[in-house]
Amino acid sequence: MQPTAAISPPAKAPFTEKKYIPTLIFVSSLFMLWAIAITMGDVLNKHFQNVLNVSKAQSGLVQFSIFGAYAVMGIPAGLFMKRFGYKRGVQLGLGLYALGAFLFVPAANASSFGFFRGALFVLACGLATLEAVAHPFMAALGDQRTSDQRLNFAQSFNGLGAVIGPLLGSYFILSGENSHTAGDLTSVKTLYLFIGSVILAIAVAFSFVKVPALQDAHAADAHADTEAGFYAGTADAAVAPKGLLQHAHFRWAWLAQFLNVAAQGGTWAFFINYGVEKMHFTDEVAAGYFSLFMVLMMSGRFVGTFLMRYVAPNRLLAVFALANVAMCLIVAQSWGWPSFIALLLINFFFSIMFPTIFSLGIKDLGPQTQQASSILVMAVAGGALFPYLMGKIANHNIAAAYYLPIICYAFIALFGARLYRVADK
Repeated sequence: MQPTAAISPPAKAPFTEKKYIPTLIFVSSLFMLWAIAITMGDVLNKHFQNVLNVSKAQSGLVQFSIFGAYAVMGIPAGLFMKRFGYKRGVQLGLGLYALGAFLFVPAANASSFGFFRGALFVLACGLATLEAVAHPFMAALGDQRTSDQRLNFAQSFNGLGAVIGPLLGSYFILSGENSHTAGDLTSVKTLYLFIGSVILAIAVAFSFVKVPALQDAHAADAHADTEAGFYAGTADAAVAPKGLLQHAHFRWAWLAQFLNVAAQGGTWAFFINYGVEKMHFTDEVAAGYFSLFMVLMMSGRFVGTFLMRYVAPNRLLAVFALANVAMCLIVAQSWGWPSFIALLLINFFFSIMFPTIFSLGIKDLGPQTQQASSILVMAVAGGALFPYLMGKIANHNIAAAYYLPIICYAFIALFGARLYRVADK
């Protein structure tokens, strides 16, 4: 009888490979760039209330313009990426981003809220394209087993951009007379002209970056499974692959992402209003705390990336979602500083949700990964609806508006606990 050979444990998957590092650095910077634009929208909310005399519910239409673009651009961006590749997809996204920023100049000259929303829509089409490209791009820069870690690492730079955005808005838009002088949109025009120029320069620079040949880890695994089934002679080899919407974990991930961004959009949109009305801060001071709010999100992503070495991503997602249910309950009570601290902590626990839901949603989808990514990006449209609904409540009581996100976080906890599972092939 032959002795049984010892089975060595599987090798630990590396974070990435050396050849991908320059590309990984550049793609990570994209996460920062679109965060700057999205959080600047939350600063514009308050500025438009002051300068253009719109209500809280109307100012929530800023988020409708931004996140609504994701619903429109998600699938076209995915098709463009599939046809022309990751690099061209990035260039398209940056080009639309720059064009939207430049459109702020005529919008400011016209002092038109509708024109501003149109400019934001074009800009956000660029953001949607970048997100549709960057997430699977980052997932492809290494082993699928470490895709959660890479996405959370990249989202940490998204957190850095989310800090920079409110700081820029606080300094250039909400400081001093810029916040309340009727019809004064000069600071907005100047800032977005600068942003557009920087983004355009980055788009040109990226054309000189050499991207190494990529093999999508998800597609590779799927091919390997199919090949193994063929050579084993199993009946499964003859079974036609599932359609994308037949994957239950993908459907639930889409809904979880929709609710996740809905909660984010509403929470961010009225953070400054909460600080002004409940804590009696000035607009500028509240915007400063909004930057701290984003620092907590950035730190949460670094902490989350570390914890995922020891805790399964889905379990950590469920725990953080339940923590936010508790934070929203405290915020809604309007208890002064305890409620405001809970409001700050929402972003810490929110930190890992988007990248973790995204990564869990595209697990084991093989060649359908790019299509799935573009559809998941469309789920960002959740942020288009919630700010308006929260604004309706906030017109009467800003604290009570924070009861609404509890629904979202409760479902995300359920997704992390049970609904994330990939069904047997």
